[in-house]
Amino acid sequence: MDLPEILNRLQISGETEAPSPSLLPGPPVATVLSQIQELLQAGKSSKTKEDILQDVMRLFETADSLWLFSSCCHSEGPDLGKVYVGFTGTLVQYAALPHCETDSGELCESWYSSVPGKACTVAGVLLRLVRRLGASNVVLPCGSTAAPVRSLVRKLLPPVFVFSAAHVQGLPWTDAQSELAARELLAASVQTAGCETLTELLCGKTSGDDEGILGPVLELLKPEMQKETWKLNQATKHVFSWTLIQVSRPWLCSYLDWVFPPSLLISDDYRTENKVLGVHCLHHIVLNVPAAALRQFNRAQVLYHALFNHLYTPEAQLIQAVLPCLLDLLSVLEKPPQKAGDPRKATRYDEVLRLVLTHMEMEHKIPLRRVYARNIPPFIDRLGILIVRHLKRLERVIVGYLEVYDGPEEVARLYTLQALENTIQHAWPRMASRLDVLVKSLLRLIYDVCTDCSPTPQAVKEDLLQRAAHCLILLHRCCDHELQTVLAGVHSTCPEARVLECIEKIQQDVRRQEANVEWSN
Repeated sequence: MDLPEILNRLQISGETEAPSPSLLPGPPVATVLSQIQELLQAGKSSKTKEDILQDVMRLFETADSLWLFSSCCHSEGPDLGKVYVGFTGTLVQYAALPHCETDSGELCESWYSSVPGKACTVAGVLLRLVRRLGASNVVLPCGSTAAPVRSLVRKLLPPVFVFSAAHVQGLPWTDAQSELAARELLAASVQTAGCETLTELLCGKTSGDDEGILGPVLELLKPEMQKETWKLNQATKHVFSWTLIQVSRPWLCSYLDWVFPPSLLISDDYRTENKVLGVHCLHHIVLNVPAAALRQFNRAQVLYHALFNHLYTPEAQLIQAVLPCLLDLLSVLEKPPQKAGDPRKATRYDEVLRLVLTHMEMEHKIPLRRVYARNIPPFIDRLGILIVRHLKRLERVIVGYLEVYDGPEEVARLYTLQALENTIQHAWPRMASRLDVLVKSLLRLIYDVCTDCSPTPQAVKEDLLQRAAHCLILLHRCCDHELQTVLAGVHSTCPEARVLECIEKIQQDVRRQEANVEWSN
């Protein structure tokens, strides 16, 4: 299908202009695009919008590059750029989610049904346009350079990227086809920009390179990420977070003022899923921005208070996001605990761990117990010998968590044993006074595991027994061999053969290590 026939199908009117013999006859491309916009924006038309977009696909596939883009090389270049940007905006709006007027910022599922099909069609149109731009960037005879076409590429790629990011993430308004179409559009955008990766497209090839489109993308998102507007479009927060995750050191620091306030805003919402999304954004910022930049203008302190307040929310998903973020942020705010000087004053590490242990001691919900247990070992490692400040409460937590079965995977117990192991290694001089309590707790755990009739996999049981045995061996090493005396009475009081077998293995291992020490001496 040639250009005149496509224009006729689109019902495009206009005077024929042919600036050069090589150009195909027909109205200027700016006129055609403007009239197509009017058709798409009109409430009524003799053709459906889907049919119009199919014809636009054919237009971008078959029209001559000189007709599509040659005006970029002449005085019409800036105006044509605005026309293309406006046309792209109309396409994106056609597949956009409707504004959400509720405080939740979430739409009903019925609104999503038509979006994937529209997104596929719009992605198809933009894909053909982007590919033609990439080809014209090389072969269009615009003089000595292809700078005008590259300028048009830089103007078009930011809205194209934002559209793709809204449909590539597997969200409720996408399906497999729309996600595939968005991925193809992103790949074509990277290729057209002369880049190799998505990060290179956003940030440029080197630090300080201004060829990336991250700035224009954030400029597009800025009006929609304000306090009053960020919930109007359900896709905006996901586009922002997904874009942010693509950017790492050293580029992210240059855009800190653009990404920090929206991330904090999302994390401060009352809905848990928004809090989690915001904390993930903030964690990415903490990991990829220099500590000096985070401390500037008291950003790190503001972030610390925001995260600390989240610890009072009894939501497992949120706590799992907050604790690792806090641990990384504390290394920005505090010196390493081992280098804090003498006397070692209490720090924010102690403040956080004190609150977490308090919550752990009272928590009865299994999902939250698992989350707390998973995140305690890194805090113990970070504090080192200073964990002695919290030993009394930590001992109660460890004993309490080892007593409770938490499902076939035994996540809480396994991580609690790891926490005990780390505690013994760092605070070994204080273990002698706690030997009886810890050994009784570990022996009770061994007995429970050996007599357990639950559907816990055998591999998990063996892991529990090995970790418990290792903790007993560590206690033996740091308590001047007092463990042998404590274990000696077990044989006469415990009738369970499997327990006795396990304890015998521990004693053999202890004797073997003692023999190795004597041989080395």
